[in-house]
Amino acid sequence: MQLVIVESPAKAKTIEKYLGKDFKVLASYGHVRDLPPKDGSVDPEADFAMEWELYRDKQSRFKEIADAAKGATRLVLATDPDREGEAISWHVQELLAKRKALPKLVERVTFNAITKQAVTEAMARPRELDQPLIDAYLARRALDYLFGFTLSPVLWRKLPGAKSAGRVQSVALRLIVEREREIEAFRAEEYWSVLAKLQHDGTEFDARLVKFKGVKLERLSLGNAGIAMEAKAAVEAGRFTVEGVETKPVKRNPAPPFTTSTLQQEAARKLGFSAQHTMRLAQSLYEAGAITYMRTDGVQMDMSAILAARDAIAARFSEDYRPEKPRMYSTKAKNAQEAHEAIRPTDFTRERAGAGDEGKLYDLIFKRAMASQMATALLERTTITLRDATGQHELRATGQVIRFPGFLAVYQEGLDDSEDEDGGLLPQMKAGDMPAKRAVEATQHFTQPPPRFSEASLVKRLEELGIGRPSTYASTIQTLRDRAYVRMEKNRFFAEESGRLLTAFLERFFPTYVAYDFTAGMEDELDVVSDGREDYKLLLARFWKDFKPKADEVMEKLPSEVTEALDEYLADFLFPPREDGHDPRACPLCASEGRAYGRLSLRGGKFGAFVACANYPECKFTRRFAQPGGEGEDGAEDGILGQHPETGENILRKTGRFGPYVEMGEGKEAKRASIPKDLDDFGLDWAVKLLDLPRIIGAHPDTGLDIEANIGRYGPYLRHDGKYGKLTNTREVFEVGMNRAVDILAQAANRGAAGAGRGKAEPIAALGPHPTSGGEIKVMPGRYGPYVTDGTTNATIPRDTKPEDVTLEAAIELIDARAAKAPAAKKGKKKAAPKKAAPKKAAAKKAPAKKPPAKAKAKTGAAAAAK
Repeated sequence: MQLVIVESPAKAKTIEKYLGKDFKVLASYGHVRDLPPKDGSVDPEADFAMEWELYRDKQSRFKEIADAAKGATRLVLATDPDREGEAISWHVQELLAKRKALPKLVERVTFNAITKQAVTEAMARPRELDQPLIDAYLARRALDYLFGFTLSPVLWRKLPGAKSAGRVQSVALRLIVEREREIEAFRAEEYWSVLAKLQHDGTEFDARLVKFKGVKLERLSLGNAGIAMEAKAAVEAGRFTVEGVETKPVKRNPAPPFTTSTLQQEAARKLGFSAQHTMRLAQSLYEAGAITYMRTDGVQMDMSAILAARDAIAARFSEDYRPEKPRMYSTKAKNAQEAHEAIRPTDFTRERAGAGDEGKLYDLIFKRAMASQMATALLERTTITLRDATGQHELRATGQVIRFPGFLAVYQEGLDDSEDEDGGLLPQMKAGDMPAKRAVEATQHFTQPPPRFSEASLVKRLEELGIGRPSTYASTIQTLRDRAYVRMEKNRFFAEESGRLLTAFLERFFPTYVAYDFTAGMEDELDVVSDGREDYKLLLARFWKDFKPKADEVMEKLPSEVTEALDEYLADFLFPPREDGHDPRACPLCASEGRAYGRLSLRGGKFGAFVACANYPECKFTRRFAQPGGEGEDGAEDGILGQHPETGENILRKTGRFGPYVEMGEGKEAKRASIPKDLDDFGLDWAVKLLDLPRIIGAHPDTGLDIEANIGRYGPYLRHDGKYGKLTNTREVFEVGMNRAVDILAQAANRGAAGAGRGKAEPIAALGPHPTSGGEIKVMPGRYGPYVTDGTTNATIPRDTKPEDVTLEAAIELIDARAAKAPAAKKGKKKAAPKKAAPKKAAAKKAPAKKPPAKAKAKTGAAAAAK
């Protein structure tokens, strides 16, 4: 028996069908192990040794792989053809060797598409694991770990309210924050345009004033209403004659087939998909054998695919649409490796694949790939110049005509933040013609600030700068949203104040590590490692040599020093100039109550930064900064959202005791659904989806019972046969497919089985030592909800606080408050019980209830003093 390892069960099922009975194909369900989230997982003092840990929910899964490997004659590692796929294969091989279950013959195969031909050809051409590619993975994983686990504790202690900082995440956030600063610094300028409405031979067209009083007009030349009205009057009074007609042929060539980045951009522009949703759909299409591998920098297609596309073009159109020679592409993106083909259909005779959003994405991929091999589009651009009798004033009209559509018959690439070219038809005209003047308009305009990033334009900018890898952009962007550093409004990124504060902190104290050239240069170095030209540990040593001392230096600073530096760095943002010319730092409360020296500055608190007065405690003025949930729900948006498309009933948005919700119907029959906080674009469509829940995904392939997606008291979830699996966000309730749902339920079942045994629950986060007890404070999942513990005292996290948002300071406060209440003795701590038993009894007899808390406080104070 030959054992083949792939990542997903869907991929395993398809490949096993291609290979036959002599092969057993098992799925690893992605990565099988990782660096445990604790200090010391990467040890710079031990030559950057890494400590790996098998995922708890993968233990039974990997046991199945190990058992099968013991009886196999050959192990074939057939994970994805990229760095992550190579890493998964390496982890599987290392773990099997550790368990002494590794067959004598171990080979690696890769294929760019899950088709019978691609798989069988790959099996006939095995190779060994690519060690340089594995080294590049190890370097990247260690870099991200060292960056995050070194910098995050600095943030927790010196920047209250900050949650984390990632190597690529921080730079992406900086792009968004810098765009916000550009928009704030922008000052709009007034300008006017003058447009003549003309007509000739029954065809109306517009002509713009381009020369006034003999001077060519620039964009801002007509800067006020006075000169604009003067120009308008001149056009109204003038008799304009056609001076010349210029017709110029224009050629447009098709864009290359999709890479990971361009697919994310176009899916965002044309379909409104997030990068994460796009990659999830592409993964399903790839596993179904419909498209080639979806994580790629390459824009080239295999010659057999090119010929197939050309045949499809000839069959669908005339020979005129198929160019004489195949088109060849090369990428211009920085750091592109072009290790794989572009994303394309595996079969150009298959015009449709998948359903719903999958079908839409496949259609986009199919059309883009086909168009990339089609003929050039031929257009004709016409420019008509008209001049008045004085020769001082000039109008210009432009138009465009498609003479031969070529690739435009199938596909046209979308654009970000660009105005459309003049594409209207113009009448046939010649020199000397005098078109009729119907009207003249003078229109006021204002210059616009640079647009905020959309997901498409952010991905494009990251790729242009060479930051990160396209395959990681989806998770990077999602992390920024999950941490509440940014928010989305109308598909644009807005920097939250917490994101601005974090960016300012990193720019002020770690400028090198959020510099675009540094992060892009690190990608170059990682590429050198993946090419086998450098030892990855040398790269890590160079990074650590400078980064660790810098982190230690900032850690030694007092919180007040950090706050003072940020106060100065953020002065323009926190205290912008006032229109009345008064000091922007002047405290309004002190001014109203007659106190002198009331100046505002940035302060740090247990739950984040805020602005306060220097006269504290006499002056209690504060202004919140970066406090989540600061904007209260006032019900201003309540009302009728619209009608349900099927029933026609009104859907109302309301605000209740527990927040906003939607309602359809009346009385006991009314349907209601809470509005989740993670829906930035909530509207009628979302209301209909929420009211139509639960969603049936389909029948489970093993049991035949329905898998249901829904939203409950504790968030979005899956349910099947009385068992549950947690979903990450609301959108996933409506997007998750069968393969992903089966995987989530299987992992949930494994976690449940592990929890039933002797295994301990994994911490959600490790925050640092408790200042008094010295115990490591951890955020833990519990049967009755998440809690924090220092190993001695457990304290429940408030329901309105996400466990991942708990800071070290907040955890200490919760633990100290819980300890002060003298809880009943717990099992396993019998030695402490006698000391706490007496106060508990005394409390029952109405003895002084505050005695135990007083002791606890005294003990805490003594310990603090000793330190």
